Amino acid sequence: MKPEETIDFQIKFAWQYISRFYNDIAAKYNTTWASGNVLLNIDLQNGTPATALGPKMGMEATSLSRILKNLESKGLIVKEPHPTDKRVVIIKLTAEGLEKREEARQAVKAFNNHIMSKLTPEQLKTFFEVIQIIVKEIESKNIRIHAPGKILL
Repeated sequence: MKPEETIDFQIKFAWQYISRFYNDIAAKYNTTWASGNVLLNIDLQNGTPATALGPKMGMEATSLSRILKNLESKGLIVKEPHPTDKRVVIIKLTAEGLEKREEARQAVKAFNNHIMSKLTPEQLKTFFEVIQIIVKEIESKNIRIHAPGKILL
């Protein structure tokens, strides 16, 4: 089987193109897609605990810490102590952070609207069904990967 004939190759290949597309847009605003993605995942009303952002986005703590530090230095977020648990830091958007979040949201909407306009409702439904199957199979941990004489997963 050639790499380009595998499901994981196609997903990774598409994601690299999507990521590059978003980074090109973000660069025009002197930021990165990762920063925009963090802004999109912060609750508008209550903020979001810093410890909840990483898992929510599938991001490692060190990468997230670097992005949060950068966003804070640009005045896009503030860190506040949790009202009842002082060990928890809540990340909140500033007024400028709300503006940058909206710019990121508009970019995501425009991208999705454009791609969706190229698909039939049936194609879109099938796409979501296939992605959900892939995620469920990975989450179930029922996929067994075998090498000669060994089970790797």
